[in-house]
Amino acid sequence: MKIAMWSGPRNLSTAMMYAFAARGDCAVSDEPFYAAYLAATGIDHPMRDAVMAAQPVDPAQVVADCIGPNPEGKPLWYQKHMTLHMIPGFDRGFLRELTNVFLIRHPARVIASYSRKRESPTLADIGFVQQAELFDQVAQRIGAAPPVVDSADIREMPHQTLARLCAALGIPFTEAMLRWPAGAKPFDGVWAPHWYNAVHASTGFDEPEGPLPELDAGGRALCDQALPHYERLARFKL
Repeated sequence: MKIAMWSGPRNLSTAMMYAFAARGDCAVSDEPFYAAYLAATGIDHPMRDAVMAAQPVDPAQVVADCIGPNPEGKPLWYQKHMTLHMIPGFDRGFLRELTNVFLIRHPARVIASYSRKRESPTLADIGFVQQAELFDQVAQRIGAAPPVVDSADIREMPHQTLARLCAALGIPFTEAMLRWPAGAKPFDGVWAPHWYNAVHASTGFDEPEGPLPELDAGGRALCDQALPHYERLARFKL
């Protein structure tokens, strides 16, 4: 099985990748379209040159890799994908070959976290619109809502939420998914030194989050744009 987890940035996505890697029966891949996205858009991201040197920049090659044999012959392959990487012009037909899941987080939390790493994010940067588009495409193809999991539920009830996710995927849950060793991982993307400081310090999912963060005027306006897309997918969460 090839599990494609679609989320925006700052969305518990790396911790989820670590959880699936901790199973032992699951290979993982970290944002395989990142370099292709940077090459196609010309956008300036931290460590841009290093990312583009580390991954294929041809989206067709990335697609071929994502639907190819599972690494190491493992029965499961967890692919951590960023929805913002699926820009117009990238063929999305390969989603038919994957089991697609959607990881959501309240946009106020995403914006607050993202802004600490890269200033003045735009709606396109945080991926909510693209996530809703991908969700609709998958739902239309399979005739039902694909699994949706909320990062708040994972942090509040990690055992129960991951067990529900595994049940939805038709794979066994294992408590090994709840813990991992601290530090960098060999499967981290080359961009990890900029983005992964907090998750490298972790050995499991953090405690539940408190009240929503306060945002400045620009952040509040961006949250208002993203919120309807989050709320629509949240109706389908496990």
